[in-house]
Amino acid sequence: MGSRRDYFSSAPQPPCSLAKNMNNSIKLLHFADAHIDIANYGRHDAESALPIRVVDFLNSLDQIVETAVTQPTDLVIFAGDAYKDRNPQPTFQREWGQRMMRLSQAGIPTILLVGNHDLSPASGRAHTLHEFSTLNVPYIHVADRIQMLGPDELDLPVQVVTVPWVSRSRMLTREEMSGKTLDEVLALLEGKITDVILQLIEEADPDLPLILTAHASVSGAQYGSERAVMLGHELVLSGRIVNDKRLDYVALGHIHKHQALNGAGSHPPIVYPGSIERIDFGEVREKKGFVLAQVSKGQTDWEFVKLKTRRFLDFKLDNLSADTFMEDILRQLPEPEKVAGAICRVQLSYPRDWEPLLDDNAIIERFKEALSIQIQKHRQVEKRARLGDTAVVESLSPTELLGTYWQTIGLEGEETSAMQALAQEILGAVSD
Repeated sequence: MGSRRDYFSSAPQPPCSLAKNMNNSIKLLHFADAHIDIANYGRHDAESALPIRVVDFLNSLDQIVETAVTQPTDLVIFAGDAYKDRNPQPTFQREWGQRMMRLSQAGIPTILLVGNHDLSPASGRAHTLHEFSTLNVPYIHVADRIQMLGPDELDLPVQVVTVPWVSRSRMLTREEMSGKTLDEVLALLEGKITDVILQLIEEADPDLPLILTAHASVSGAQYGSERAVMLGHELVLSGRIVNDKRLDYVALGHIHKHQALNGAGSHPPIVYPGSIERIDFGEVREKKGFVLAQVSKGQTDWEFVKLKTRRFLDFKLDNLSADTFMEDILRQLPEPEKVAGAICRVQLSYPRDWEPLLDDNAIIERFKEALSIQIQKHRQVEKRARLGDTAVVESLSPTELLGTYWQTIGLEGEETSAMQALAQEILGAVSD
């Protein structure tokens, strides 16, 4: 099979060709989980009319594309999930397309792996990345099936096994799934996929670097806040596949938390770059970025490159007193200029009966320079009184029961006496 430049004679030459890469080593940029249409905080940008959070995700994507174009990058692998929605709005498709076309115009071979958020569950429906293959965009390779892309397709001395998000209906027949439990179906699916991947690895040229890219969970990986799919309800690739020593790099996507699944210096590196921006406060402590790797046969060096992203600031307040409730809160909060442009959350934990003491507006005013502020209230529910033996309880009068209750909620002596007097007055009026 000829390379794409055979069909696009006017297309620019890629920065690294087979002739320039006789040492069989390539510079790889690997990123995943762009989700550029997530807009769960903030307002709209006045200049672009896009949600500000969408602009944040696009800024991260721009940093990645800029790195690929300005550094001598030979190959870009996007390991799936361009959007959060299987039916993205045309505006978001335009923004994604503009960035991918910049890679194409720079002549950089780019593999776009189809993720679960890119794939329609309906049979026969196009996925979100289909237009690039439909239009035969130069240097853009859409990977929507398990296959091997080699020098003929990429015009590089490298081989890439692509494993997009795999649905059960595409790999198994109804007859194969009939009468089986979900665990049995997943085991059957994993077995089939493992056989296909291992066959491709077996057929690979042993003298060229071999990369596996997959949008999937891998056994042993740690999830971040994106865990919308429960374990046991999706395919989990076994370590047997990703640890195959014939591989030289494993480029993963699907899990938003950056992590390497083997120790430093292990071969092959098995890497999730993570998502390119924080989705929510579940990812507040996670680094966001992408991976640059120098991939050679039997030796790969890689580094995680941090992206400049919007700040998420989380304030969990403690040591609050009823007498100085708001003073205690405001004392622990930063001045407005310290949180300018950030997405912020304030976590408060207090007894329910302190609610009238809380001044939400005073807290909001402190965060007037922030992009967004959430006040998360954990109202403590009073513990029920433990009254002991049932026979003893039945022997207590209503006034005595109330006295026990006042003690369980920590009422002071004078307050208890006042409440008991009021209770006796009410109970006496009822009995009359």
